Amino acid sequence: MERTKEEILEEIMKEHGGELVRLAFHYVKDNETAKDMVQSTFIKCYENIDDFRFDSSIKTWLYRITINQCKDYLKSWYYRKVHVKNLFENVVTSFSPSTEEQVVKDSEHEEMKNLIFSLPQKYREVIFLFYYKSFSLEEIAQLTELNLNTVKTRLSRGKKRLKSLMEEGNVHG
Repeated sequence: MERTKEEILEEIMKEHGGELVRLAFHYVKDNETAKDMVQSTFIKCYENIDDFRFDSSIKTWLYRITINQCKDYLKSWYYRKVHVKNLFENVVTSFSPSTEEQVVKDSEHEEMKNLIFSLPQKYREVIFLFYYKSFSLEEIAQLTELNLNTVKTRLSRGKKRLKSLMEEGNVHG
């Protein structure tokens, strides 16, 4: 018995939903917005599942849709307006530490994350997909719709910039 589009989508959502939200969060840095991006991804998936040719894996296709959704959102006027407002609110709010050990650990993790996020988007993207999502260079090229050599160059340059930033700040991680 053949499965319906709804059943296929439900299976895809269960299998890939969590990792797509984490991917979207990497771009938009807001949990609710990340969920919205993934919801849009699944809507596009549902609308286009009949046209999917299996030239790549479903996962690669979903990642590409999610990345494009996030990039479109980050270019939007709404995002720029909300982002400036949130930055202002974050500066105004006070820091209340828990235990000293947790604060140090969080600080080191946050420092590394900030270094990665300080990289230009084109380097941050390939570093995240390669190191945090364990995609191969070929898969990253597919996801980002870039030439394989471009991906290799960006990964290499991104690592050099990250190393330089770490040395400047004496960060070890």
